[in-house]
This record gives sequence, structure tokens and C-alpha cells, in this order.
Amino acid sequence: MTETPLWTAKKIASAVTGEVTGDWPVTGLSIDSRAIAPGMVFFALDGAESDGHHFVNEALAAGAHGAVVSRKIKNIAPDDPRLIHVRDTSAALERLGVAARQRMPGKVIAVTGSAGKTGTKEALKAALGRNAKTHASVKSYNNHVGVPLSLARMPESAEFGVFEIGMNRPGEIATLVQKVKPHLALITSVGPAHMAAFTALDQVADAKAEIFSGLEKDGIAVLNADDPYFPRLSAAAKNSGVRRIVTFGLEAENADIRPVRMAATEDCTCLTVRVFDRLLTYKIASPGRHWAMNSLAVIAAVAALDGDIGLAGLALSEIAPLPGRGERSCIPVKAGNGAATLLDESYNANPLSIRSALAVLSLAKTGKRGRRIAVLGDMLELGAHAQELHAGLAHIIRESRVDIFYAVGPLMSCLAENLADQLETHAFENNEALLNVLKDEIRAGDVISIKGANALDLKQVVAELKSRMERPPFARTGWTAPLAAAE
Repeated sequence: MTETPLWTAKKIASAVTGEVTGDWPVTGLSIDSRAIAPGMVFFALDGAESDGHHFVNEALAAGAHGAVVSRKIKNIAPDDPRLIHVRDTSAALERLGVAARQRMPGKVIAVTGSAGKTGTKEALKAALGRNAKTHASVKSYNNHVGVPLSLARMPESAEFGVFEIGMNRPGEIATLVQKVKPHLALITSVGPAHMAAFTALDQVADAKAEIFSGLEKDGIAVLNADDPYFPRLSAAAKNSGVRRIVTFGLEAENADIRPVRMAATEDCTCLTVRVFDRLLTYKIASPGRHWAMNSLAVIAAVAALDGDIGLAGLALSEIAPLPGRGERSCIPVKAGNGAATLLDESYNANPLSIRSALAVLSLAKTGKRGRRIAVLGDMLELGAHAQELHAGLAHIIRESRVDIFYAVGPLMSCLAENLADQLETHAFENNEALLNVLKDEIRAGDVISIKGANALDLKQVVAELKSRMERPPFARTGWTAPLAAAE
């Protein structure tokens, strides 16, 4: 049986008000010519640093069935049947995302929050996907490009769609959620992330609450009852006309979904959870209190949608930490036998996510002579609050049983200087300087946690440590259209 295509050229042209002379099946969409697979359509977006129209020939050579363009393409005739002509390719992508949402008859979930969005979204995909066809945005595709692209990739036959929504400033979530139009909106947490556009956390909470404005009729809000901003978010949901609010929490005694027993180890967490009037016992394959909280959010959403919470619990037991979000690896040491443990937390950083990463590090068991090593890069885009928020990590580092603190960037270096009389600290201007020291200092039994803002590229440090110290060049690469907002 031939698989139904995601789109056809004529259906895309109709949805985006474009023109095409041919018709062909479309198996997928990409805005990156390097990620083209046979059968895809390539959207030639205009980017800040490059123009996708320059890569149309490359995409077609890689197997794309066609391309969506807004201008002439070198060496291709304007009436070539592989081209879908539109006035604006970015607007066309948005229209196609809206069309995909309109044709999908299933349930849609939108996830936002200052921390835990991607992990919760991935866990929801796994939980709902146990017995239903479930589509979700990939990676952290959560901004004005990533959300429409993720929507446009959603099959018409999907029974569930799970989408992550991020923001850089007020008003962005309100715009994106009108495209997603979820039946359920989930906010993981509110914290001091991406504060450059805000003067107070109240404003961050209000910006997250914009997600309620796009809820479908009789939509459900799922909220963290432990969060200090729960009353504000709950009030915002009610003011937006939300009639049903489902709550989860580790501490709140009146939360709809809450643990009655919990046991944590360095490798996993086991919970028995009250889900309304039922009990559910499950294990989370990802360690840490933040993952326990994420799991409660997942169970709350599944239960609110009348899904199978037992299957959701099974899915949680199989979800390993993601690269950049807690993935655990054994890495060789330069001298002697044995290995060290690397905790890859390198995907972005804010005070909440650093607290979570250090909590996992504190649980980790070291070898006989091993040490807990925290490698922390600057948290960026915090505006006037930056110095204060970095200084506020001091007590968290002390409480996390960190033996050595490696700092990258001026703000973390200042923190390291202030902690120098309490633990071993080292400060570095860049990743290369860090690696020159770190690769020689790691010894068997060490546990190393690495976290920092994406702009610092600490994932390159992770990659080098995982590649047996064979150093790749520190080359920075830009991309045409970032797909994820900061938070």
C-alpha cells in the first residue's frame, strides 16, 4: 500500500496562494538544504545572514521534489514544474502551517514555560504515541519559524499534535498560539529566563499566560501548582474563559496530580502518584527532581485528555535524557584506567535549568578518587538582572556538593572569584582555553556537568570530550532561520 503523502504540490499552492505548473507528492518539508531527503519540498526563506533562494539547486539535487520560492532561481526556468511561486516564502510557510492545523481533526497540545518545555513535549509525544498517531515539533522548534514549520509537517491523520511555544518578548506567544489553536495549554514553570525584554517576573508570567488566548472552545489549562506564579496564571486562565484547570505539583497538597511516594537515585526516580481519584506507580528513566515535575505535567495532560495514564507511565520509564539535556556518557581519561561520567546539559541556561542540572550532579556517585565538576557558562539575555542572577547561583553551587567549578565567560568568572575561598574554581574566557585545562585534569571517577547559554557553544566542549579528546576546530556556523526562541 502506497503511503499517503504529507502534501501535494497543488495542495500546497492552494493553501499558500501560490502558483505551480506541475503536481508531485511531498513527503516532508525543510528550510535547510542540508537536511533535504528525497521527496521533500524546500522552502527558500530569506534569512538574516543568507538567502534560501541561493540553495534551491542544491536542495533539488539532494532529492527535493520541488521548492517554494518568491524570485527567479539561477539555471531554472520560471515555469519549471518543480517550483511553487509565492509572494513571500515566510508568509507562505505560516499559511501552510495554519492549513495543516485546520485540516487535522485530532487534539492539539501547546507547551510553554521558562524551563522544561522540550523535555515535557518529548515525553508527551512518547506518552500519547503509545496508542495513538502523535506528531510533535522536533528539537526546540518553538519560534516564529519553528512553530509554522512544525505545524506544516503535521500529517492530516495525526490524532494528537504536541507543539512547543517559546518567546523572546511580550506578544510572541499570543501570535504563535493563534496558529496552534490548542485544546490543552500546559505551562511548566515561570522563572528568570530571557529577562532582557522584561523588568519583573510578573511580566514573564503574563507573557506565558498569553498561551490561554488561543485555546479552542472548552480548552483545558494544565498548571504547576508549586510555582509561585500559579495564582497569577490561574487567574489569567479564568479571565481568558478557561473553565477547566488541571494542576500538578510535587509539594502542593491540593494538586490534582501529586506524588504520595517518591524515591530518587542518580539514574532514575520512582513515583507513586495520585491522579485525581486513582493511584499510578511508574519509574522515570531520567534522573532529577525537574524530571519528576515534568512527568507529573505529562500525566496531568494525558489524564485531562482522557488518555491512558498507564501507558504514559510506561513511556516515561523508557525516555532517556536527551543530548544537551542531561544525556549521560562515559568518556576516557588521559591517564590511567577507567573513565569519567559526562552529564551533557549544554542546551542553553537560565537559573531554573542550572539549578536542575546541579541537582542531578549532586545525586551522581563518583568513583573512589572522583570529583563532582561543574562547568558553567554565562547565562545570557538577562538584561539588567544578569549580575544579580549569576551571583544568586552561589548557594546552589555550594549545596550541590561541587568539588571543582570551571567558569566560562565574564559573569560566571566573577561568580567563581567570589567562591574561590570555598571550593576550587577556575575561570576561562572561551571554550578552547577551558579545554586546554579540562582535557588534562579529568580523572577516572569524575562526574562532569556542562551547562551554559547556547551562544557559548559548550556543546562543542561536550563533543570534544566524547570524541576521545580529538579536538575539532572551533568554527562558528550561522543559520538562515533560528527555529527556537530563547525561552
